[in-house]
Amino acid sequence: MNAEIGKTTFWQTARREGGLGCACTGAWIIANAAAIDAAIAGTESVSGHAILDLGGLSRLDTAGAHLIVKAERRLAAGGATVERIGARPEYETLLELVTCDAARLVPPPPGPPWIIRFLGGIGQSTVNAGHEARDLIGFIGLVIVTLARLIVKPWRLRLTSLVFNIEQVGFNAMPIIGLLSFLIGVVMAYQGADQLARFGAQIYVVNLLGISVLRELGVLMTSIIVAGRSGSAFTAQIGSMKLREEIDAMRTIGLDPVEVLVLPRVLALIVALPLLTFFADIMGLLGGALMAWSSLDLPPRLFLTQLQQAVELHTFFVGLIKAPVFAMTIAIVGCYMGMKVSGSAESVGKMTTASVVLSIFLVIVIDAFFSVFFSMVGL
Repeated sequence: MNAEIGKTTFWQTARREGGLGCACTGAWIIANAAAIDAAIAGTESVSGHAILDLGGLSRLDTAGAHLIVKAERRLAAGGATVERIGARPEYETLLELVTCDAARLVPPPPGPPWIIRFLGGIGQSTVNAGHEARDLIGFIGLVIVTLARLIVKPWRLRLTSLVFNIEQVGFNAMPIIGLLSFLIGVVMAYQGADQLARFGAQIYVVNLLGISVLRELGVLMTSIIVAGRSGSAFTAQIGSMKLREEIDAMRTIGLDPVEVLVLPRVLALIVALPLLTFFADIMGLLGGALMAWSSLDLPPRLFLTQLQQAVELHTFFVGLIKAPVFAMTIAIVGCYMGMKVSGSAESVGKMTTASVVLSIFLVIVIDAFFSVFFSMVGL
C-alpha cells in the first residue's frame, strides 16, 4: 500500500519470501503526518520477518519518527520480527530517543474500586481534621499563655488597639444585629401565634418568644452574625499582613504577633459580644411585642406582665453566659486562620471561608454542650 501526495510516495510494502518488505521514502514530517498515518493504518499484519528500509528518507522530524515507531509496533503486533535498515546516523539517534519516550508512555494501572476511594477519602479527611484540631488547640494554648503574661504585666496591653476593635466588632455591628434580631422576633411571634391559635392559647406566644430569644436565639444568632462579619475580618486582616510579611517584620523588631494582633481582637470580642447579645435580646423581644400587639391585640403592658411570669432571671443569664465563650471561639478561630495564610491572595479567600465555616460549626457544637449541661443541672 502506498501513501502519496502529488507524485511523492511515502510508504511502500511488498511481499517477500519469509515476510514483508516496507520502504519509507520522502519527507516524514508533521506536514505529511495525516497521509502517512493513513497508509500505515492500512498495512496488513504479517508473521515472519519484516524489513523496514529507511534509506529513502529525505527528511525526518519527531512526528515522522513517532510514525516509524508506530509502524514497527503495528508490524510486531502481528507476530513479525522487525529489522530496521538504511537509516542515517542522525535518524537513528532521533528514533532511539522517540522509542525510549514511547516506552515510558505506559497506561496507568487501574485505580482501586470506588468504595476504596470513598473510604480512603473519609480517612484522609479524618486525619486532616485531627491535624487541624491539634494545631488549633496549640494556638489556643499560645493565646492563653500570652494572656497570662499580659495579666502579670498589664501595662503591655495595647488599649488603643483594644478600644478600636471594640468599636469595630461591637458598636459598628449594632445596626445589622438589631435589624435581624427584630425581624426574628417578628417571625417567631407570628409563627408561634399562628400555631397556638389552634388551641386558643395565643397568650403563650409571649412565653415562647421570651424563652427562645433570651435562652437560645439571641446569643446564637448574634454569634453567627459576628462570626460572618468580624471573624472573617480578623482572618482577612491578619492574612493580608502575613502576605505582606508584616508579621515577620514584627518578630524581627522583637514584637510578639499574638500579643499585638491576636489578644486585642480576642479581648475586644469578649467584651463586645455579651453587650451585643443583650441588645439582640431587647430587639428580638421588641419585634415580638409589636407583632403581638398588631396581630393578637395584645397590648405592651399585658405582654410585659406575661413575660415576667414566663421568664425568670436565670433564663436571661443562661443565654448571656454563653456569649464570652462564643466570643473567644470566634476570635481565636479567625486569628488562627489568618496566621495560616500563605502563598498568594487566593489563600486569604480560602482561609476566610474556612474561618467562617469552622466558627459557626464550633459555636453550634458548644451551644449543644451548654444545652445538655444546663439540662443536667436543672437550668
